[in-house]
Amino acid sequence: MEGSNNKSGENGHQDSCGVLLVTANLGSLFEDLDNMMPIWLKAFYKVLQRLQPRFVAIHCQEVGGKNFETGMNLVNNFIETLFGSEEMRCYRRSHVVMDKNYQATDDFTALGNIYFIHDSIASPKYYDFKSKEFRECEGHVRYLDNLSQSTSHEKMKFPKNLFPESKFSRKGFLRTRWCMNGSIFDLINLHLFHDASNVIAMQSFPSTYSNKRKKALLAVLDRLENDQHDKVPYFVFGDFNFRLDTHDVVKALTTSASGEYIKEDNDVVKVIFTENGNSGKVVLTLEKKKFEASEISPNKAKWLLQFDKEAGSFSEHFLEHEKSFAPSYPYSEDMNQGENYMQTRVPSWCDRVFYSKSANESLIMTNDNQAEYEVIGADVCMGDHKPVYLHFSLANSKGNNISPLRNAMLTILYMCTLGPRVI
Repeated sequence: MEGSNNKSGENGHQDSCGVLLVTANLGSLFEDLDNMMPIWLKAFYKVLQRLQPRFVAIHCQEVGGKNFETGMNLVNNFIETLFGSEEMRCYRRSHVVMDKNYQATDDFTALGNIYFIHDSIASPKYYDFKSKEFRECEGHVRYLDNLSQSTSHEKMKFPKNLFPESKFSRKGFLRTRWCMNGSIFDLINLHLFHDASNVIAMQSFPSTYSNKRKKALLAVLDRLENDQHDKVPYFVFGDFNFRLDTHDVVKALTTSASGEYIKEDNDVVKVIFTENGNSGKVVLTLEKKKFEASEISPNKAKWLLQFDKEAGSFSEHFLEHEKSFAPSYPYSEDMNQGENYMQTRVPSWCDRVFYSKSANESLIMTNDNQAEYEVIGADVCMGDHKPVYLHFSLANSKGNNISPLRNAMLTILYMCTLGPRVI
């Protein structure tokens, strides 16, 4: 699903600003913040310095980590370090909303949205969902410990009936709306359900987990289509937990192997596939949280694209730029093994950036600058999820453009402030 429309003004030119949308599951980061944060931030700054976006949106999932009762105390440190860096000094307006209140168990999502606005953007505005009006974005606004006081977002934890086995976890969405250079759009941070068991996931496609994810995402899309707010173009990016067709992946890996099914209490708990013949080579071992296959690695992952089927159910709703990167999950959490996968799950493109057809038609410019869709930190340890980003030029609404001369001057000034420093 790839959009590729050209947009240009009446004179063949239209001003634009670079937009960087990043989705980042931070669960692993908060397990070892002191050691991992410098690596994570360095990789992020490297992308930032190269692309020089004017508007940056970072959608975070699992804020505070898996042990969020203690990890939440580290969130403010991460935010302060990010804000206080030299690389961010030209973004003197920002807006942060973080769902940190884990004690509100029926409402807690552990989602966080971080937005940076470059000095060159004139009169950026965020939407007040209570008053249904846009407000000027001025200075640094942070809702870290008082999210309930913010009306600049809309948040929902998915109802219990949508969760697999009806067991609550931190899954939901966090939505904001923006007016940037005259263009209005929604940004939705989303976290969907994971595959709890490889053994169950391999039985059929779509799996029971895939069906639950579909119901939850359709509920979000229905809300965007039919709620009380004006319908606008949108970008939805987060940890969708979309998994490959595990049934067909296993079939492809074991075409010349036989499976031994090990049961406990009549339930299959382990499957060992051994190569037919005299070699006795084990080609795949599969358990609830184990997927050991020698044929899968990040540099040999392109063949897996044929099994990336979940997003196809939503082709009527949104688009995705062409993927050239390896599956974003599950990478090793070992600091010295950041380029390798853990042998726990089928590697999958869990972390995604999608956009509505209206966004593709009216907001994304591709005539001068092709969109860039990639992972951050492919060669270093970023945790079990690699952050994924989409960078594109946002077309300005007619009559709200920054003059080409002013935009060029601001760009030169911005590059000068960066200097020759290389990260």
